[in-house]
Amino acid sequence: MPRRFVLPLGAAVAALALVAGCGAMRSSSPAGSPMGFFITSTNPGKGGDLGGLAGADRFCQSLAASAGAGSRTWRAYLSTAAMNGQPAVNARDRIGSGPWANAKGVVVATSVADLHSANAKVGKETSLTEKGEVVSGFGDPVNRHDILTGSRPDGTVAVPEPGKDTTCGNWTRSEGGSAIVGHHDHKGTNPDPVANASWNSSHGTRGCSIDQLKMSGSAGLLYCFATN
Repeated sequence: MPRRFVLPLGAAVAALALVAGCGAMRSSSPAGSPMGFFITSTNPGKGGDLGGLAGADRFCQSLAASAGAGSRTWRAYLSTAAMNGQPAVNARDRIGSGPWANAKGVVVATSVADLHSANAKVGKETSLTEKGEVVSGFGDPVNRHDILTGSRPDGTVAVPEPGKDTTCGNWTRSEGGSAIVGHHDHKGTNPDPVANASWNSSHGTRGCSIDQLKMSGSAGLLYCFATN
């Protein structure tokens, strides 16, 4: 006759609790892919002066770390113009190859080409902050839909006309200047409906200070992408 092993009552209770706990942990994990894309919940504090690309990248990395995603390498979706002997940099070339999901695990784009196509899922309900929060937009009490990019719709640098600025002096100016922004909610008052709908290239700002950015519906927020 086979012998039966009887687990003591205390051990049985502990085992059941462990199994239940594991199930609870699985059920509470976010669905979908790990976060690889977000809009910053705030500006570093100096408007268009982000400390250049390096400073903007550090800011993305810091916010990602605060949200538990600091093990990934993060880059700001920003372009820079050729200046002071340095070549231009295109935002699309800085962000890895995808795919990218938001803080809720929803994939917003599968590749660089997809991100810059009509198929991209970048919008008000999907372009969340690192905290998983929706950014207010056109029609809300506070409009913050202008996201700094310095880019054209294809993700390349918006080349400025002589004497003009599209990148707040390559993200080192907090006064004067201008920067190209996109509308994360695809809405606005731009006479060009195509520009209104663009998440990364809608119009220039009235300046680069916090107050000047506010005049056109910007809080100086950035798009951040994980490169790995």
